[in-house]
Amino acid sequence: MSNQEVVVLSVGGVRFVTRASTLQQFPESRLARMLNNDNREFKLVNGEFFVDRDGTLFSYIMEFLRTFQVSLPTDFSDYQRLQREAEFYGLYPLADLLSQEHLLKPRLEILEVRFSLQEMQAFFRIFGSCSTTVETLAEQITVFTGQQSGQSWNSPFPSQKPLVPLPLERPSHHDMVFQCGTDYSAGDQFVARYVSIKPDNRKLINGTNVLGLLLDTLLRDGFRLISTRTVSSEEKVECYSFERMQRPAGLTVTVNQTPGSSGVAQAKRSQVQKGK
Repeated sequence: MSNQEVVVLSVGGVRFVTRASTLQQFPESRLARMLNNDNREFKLVNGEFFVDRDGTLFSYIMEFLRTFQVSLPTDFSDYQRLQREAEFYGLYPLADLLSQEHLLKPRLEILEVRFSLQEMQAFFRIFGSCSTTVETLAEQITVFTGQQSGQSWNSPFPSQKPLVPLPLERPSHHDMVFQCGTDYSAGDQFVARYVSIKPDNRKLINGTNVLGLLLDTLLRDGFRLISTRTVSSEEKVECYSFERMQRPAGLTVTVNQTPGSSGVAQAKRSQVQKGK
């Protein structure tokens, strides 16, 4: 069969259309031998190869054959079944990697927000078990500073003077520190700090408003609020704890493949996300 010829498969009642060259990526696999009539288990019915297997899981098999990668959904749990399907089709590099469940299963991610009010300032400290999440959040948060007169420090509108962005304090890869509000400078001048959290474009100076926007941002990102508590009653430090199930950052299955080889599988993580 020509490697450019279109092939139609019916797998468990689900129809797939692909090229012969895709199914021949692994010459020793059952799918490749099927095209050479070397596997009698697959029946050709009305121009379609009938395969009595799981059609839903076969979509991941097809993605693997097309790209040498499989990106599994966060809520995916049928690792062993998919591994058995890969073994059935003779795709052993994929089966070997699927057997390494510690690379594939989602993990519990914890994030903690500490918030305190002191006179006209609000202080925030965010700690996360996943440095990738903290890094992403740090890219969303910007602190701006500027000076304004004492009569206008509590104005809902930012100072007319240009606001200057400040870098966030990053004590480690897993946490960040920032503040908003006003601090006395000299004479009747105050140093004002505003916080903006993308995609919201507002610059907020009120700590309670910033806290509300921050919590809403985390909830939209899939976190679930699991507890609130007061850490220090004297310093009025409130702690908000969140959790979510998160797949290891950018996990994909990659096979180093050369024509006619059986392939060597390895795990790769996205270069954009670097979980610590």
